[in-house]
Amino acid sequence: MKTTLTILLTLWLVCGCAVGPNYQRPVYPTPSTFRGEGPGIPTQPAEASFGDLKWFEVFKDPELQKLIEIALKENYDVQIAAQRVLQAREQVTIQRAYLFPSVGANGGIESIRTSERGVLPFVPRFERTAGFIAGDLSWEIDFFGRIRRATEAARAEFFASEENRKFVIQTLVTDLARAYIELRALDQQLEISNRTVKNREDSLKLVKDRYDIGYDSRTPVVMTANLVHGARAVVPDLERAIEQKENQISILLGRNPGPISRGKSLLEQDLTGAVPPGLTSALLERRPDIRSAEQSLVAANANIGEAKARLFPNIRITGTSGWESAALKTLFTGPASFWDLVVPGITQPIFTAGRLRAGVRAAEARKQESLLTYKKTIQQAFQEVSDSLVAVRKLKGVVLESEQQVDALREQKGLANDRFYGGVAPYLEVLDSDRQLFDSELKLTQDRANELLAVIALYRALGGGWQNQDAYVKTINSQGKL
Repeated sequence: MKTTLTILLTLWLVCGCAVGPNYQRPVYPTPSTFRGEGPGIPTQPAEASFGDLKWFEVFKDPELQKLIEIALKENYDVQIAAQRVLQAREQVTIQRAYLFPSVGANGGIESIRTSERGVLPFVPRFERTAGFIAGDLSWEIDFFGRIRRATEAARAEFFASEENRKFVIQTLVTDLARAYIELRALDQQLEISNRTVKNREDSLKLVKDRYDIGYDSRTPVVMTANLVHGARAVVPDLERAIEQKENQISILLGRNPGPISRGKSLLEQDLTGAVPPGLTSALLERRPDIRSAEQSLVAANANIGEAKARLFPNIRITGTSGWESAALKTLFTGPASFWDLVVPGITQPIFTAGRLRAGVRAAEARKQESLLTYKKTIQQAFQEVSDSLVAVRKLKGVVLESEQQVDALREQKGLANDRFYGGVAPYLEVLDSDRQLFDSELKLTQDRANELLAVIALYRALGGGWQNQDAYVKTINSQGKL
């Protein structure tokens, strides 16, 4: 028996191989440069990338940094993602455990006493107490690599869950930054609206005084009152949007809806968007969603090997050994011992109505699906980078033109006031200039916010936002290595 076991183990170690294809990263035709690069954005490929910066190097508002730190600790999506990582890690341990023997023990004491008045009265009454102690051994020899391929798939799923956790962190950081910029833009629009209401109320008082002394007709009074009401109507709508935006940020922080502390104003926000995008090929390594899609592809590839291995014989060592005796006092004596060892036990599927081969084809189809998902993820990533690059570049011009328009309208409003009070222009010219200036100031605020939001989108598209957040990884690794 020992010779048979030695030969079997030697064959397993020397000749055993895992069936199925070994993983090779698929080739994807990456462009030489990112579309959308142009003036203000370096066009030459560079090793450094905007996406390599830590989030606190991009978002420099101290209050925003505090909010992000809170969110990374308290946000439920991040905590859920971390627990999924732990689950996937334990699945690796569970799957890998099948490579080793499974040993169990069992025992019991049985006491029997027959009845003198049973259905067979001629059988003499007897009383007996017996016991047994036994150990069981079961070990599947992974000759064709089924367990190794399953372990490989489980390990890839673990890495995919870890990349998904990073993607959740990236999404949280950038979504929180976007919401904060949008909140500061709403704050500035509310400030502009309140200022406009105050100016229009002053103008209304002035035209009323002119009407009261008979210098003007009532028409300017009615027209100015109309503008006052229009500006006042904007204020509660902005206050509604501000409170709802604060509620959104509160949820991202893992808190119930409530007020949010502010830091720098919209005009004081400094987001660096002139850092080069970096090499296009590096995007595949930097973005966690792409790496997660690749790990899912690795798992699907390994599952093919696991499915193919089921077509081959299952080789298993089984055995039982222990002591059994009708008298407890002789339980551990030599005559009471027994053992039963099967080396090897081979099971070969003969007829399964096509179930096993269908499993192989299904695994191959899942691999093709994962491959297409991987390529689609890469394609979407390049689109997001290109869209963000062109947005950053073009919105600079939009903001510049909006600023010049606001300056021109402010001058136009001043001239219109001078002309009206000088008696050479109708009051309609003043009202029209005031209305245009109010609308252009609100638009300029939104344009500035859009420019900052485009920078945040570029940072996220380049794979930034998750770096330097490895507390959960350290916790996982401290509990055991894969």
